[in-house]
Amino acid sequence: MALEYGPLIERYGYLATFAGTLIEGESLLILSGLAAHRGYLALPFVVLVGAVGGAIGDLVFFLLGRHYGSDLIARFPRFAPAADRVHAMIERHPTATILAVRFMYGLRTAGPAIIGTTKVPLAEFAAINAIGALLWSACWAGAGYVLGKAAEHMLGDLAKVERELFGAVIVAIVLGLVAWHVWLARARRAKAV
Repeated sequence: MALEYGPLIERYGYLATFAGTLIEGESLLILSGLAAHRGYLALPFVVLVGAVGGAIGDLVFFLLGRHYGSDLIARFPRFAPAADRVHAMIERHPTATILAVRFMYGLRTAGPAIIGTTKVPLAEFAAINAIGALLWSACWAGAGYVLGKAAEHMLGDLAKVERELFGAVIVAIVLGLVAWHVWLARARRAKAV
């Protein structure tokens, strides 16, 4: 009997999207967009849930930066160059920086904390960040949806491919576990000798 993962995605997909976007989320948004293409989730809700999770997560990091920012930067000096870069960007273009920081590699979580160390008011950050989170979520979930369309175009019936691939993954995991146990048994015997 094949394991049906569709009902699991339908039941927990939005919750997983929300939880994943609180901290990071691009990969999870792509997967959620792919699930929306497959009909397990609704794309507008994926975008909305991802945006809410991303905005709340960034707000938490902003507040951490506001209250502990200088201590955190002193404790983790590897963030000092990024902090200098974000501070310079905030001085020149605060709105654009708040919108764009979530798209910058390496600054998705550190960026809002660094912005929290600046004089940007909380309400201004929250409003601009919400718009940025919506754009970010739509971008990544949309990429997953388009990826699903491309895969369907290239592979044909994705439901069949999913069933075959899922079965192959389960078989690979089982074989890997068996090989691991055989290797452990041989290692124990070799130690005993």
